[in-house]
This record gives sequence, C-alpha cells and structure tokens, in this order.
Amino acid sequence: MPEPETEQPEREHLPLRERKKLRTRQALIDTALERFTERGFDGTTLDELCDAVDVSKRTFFRYFTSKEDVAMAPTQDLWAAFLDDLATRQSHGGTLLEMLQDALLAALDRMTADDWPRRVLLSHRLIDDTPSMGAHGLHFCDLTGRAALGLLQRRFDLDTKGDPRPRLALDILIAAFHWALDTWASRPGTPTRAGLAADLREAFAAVPGSLTLTAAPRP
Repeated sequence: MPEPETEQPEREHLPLRERKKLRTRQALIDTALERFTERGFDGTTLDELCDAVDVSKRTFFRYFTSKEDVAMAPTQDLWAAFLDDLATRQSHGGTLLEMLQDALLAALDRMTADDWPRRVLLSHRLIDDTPSMGAHGLHFCDLTGRAALGLLQRRFDLDTKGDPRPRLALDILIAAFHWALDTWASRPGTPTRAGLAADLREAFAAVPGSLTLTAAPRP
C-alpha cells in the first residue's frame, strides 16, 4: 500500500531521502491530475507525464503501477490509512460495522494535506470519462477488501471465510463511502475534508434503515 498522506510536521522528521521520495510522488500525482483534467486521460502519455516531472519511467514505476494508479492515488491513500488504522484498532464492544466506520473516519482525519480534497475531486471526475479507471477502482476495492479481511481474521475472533458477515460489513462500508463521495463531489463550491466526513456520517446513519426499507409498488 502507498504511504498515506500525513501532517507536514510529521514529514519534517523524516530522513531527507524519504522526504524527497514523498515530494516526487506528490509531484507525479499533482501533475498527472492536472494534465489528465486539461488534456484527457488518453491525451496524456506516460512519457509526457514523466518529462513534466523530470523523472524516468523507471522512477515512475517505483511509485505507481500505471496511469490509472497515479490518477486514483488520493482515494487510495485514504484506504491505505484505513488499513493502517485497522491494524491497531481495538474493539470496544460495538458492532464490526461500527468499528470499520470509525476506522475510515480516523483515516480521513489523517488526510491533512491542504490540496487533498481537490485532488480527490479531480480524480473522481476523471472516472466518469475513463473506463479503465473504473476497472482499476474495482480491482483496488477487491484488494483492499481482502487485505482488511486478512487483518480482521488475524486480530479478532472472526471467521472471514465461512461466515459471510465480515465481508458483507466491509461491502456495506465501501458502498456507503461511494455514496458519500458521489454526494460530496456533486456539491457546488470548494470541496473540504470536513464536508466529506459529514457526508460519510450521513451515509453511515442511513445504513440501518436501508436494511429494513421496503419496496412498495407505485400507485
């Protein structure tokens, strides 16, 4: 998983080599999102992206697997932070879904870079016009779900293979996130991390009602 975004003071304590790596990675993300937005995803080659950041393709592939990967890095960083949180989070007697929701909100709190909301918005808008990004997102969701299930099985008394409930709880979490992201991205004005957190909480609050919602025929 990629290194999730952290507060600037934390970065300043990193060794110089690590700070340079983080700056290069961020330059690739920012340049990719700007160029993909201006010229289209297919209108920007990987060579052009690397030239713009003054790195080799070999260096690019140290950070990302593809153009889709760099374009979706902002939300992938969020889910990397979610897995990091889940690796140490303690159960406090609530439901598994509540624990997962708390872990995702805690991960969102770690996305403190000033431009992170704008990066997420640009990335989200690109998906509608780029089928390969949608496919990449589905693959990433599957990998993240498997990693989360592995963490749950190792850390808690859960049967993640024979019992469908842990997987369903994760799927509900991911579905709620996508609703919140779509809602947040459709709002006018400047996107904020607090706004996304509010939409996430609204989605989480709607989950119990969605499980008992009936479908009455139209009159």
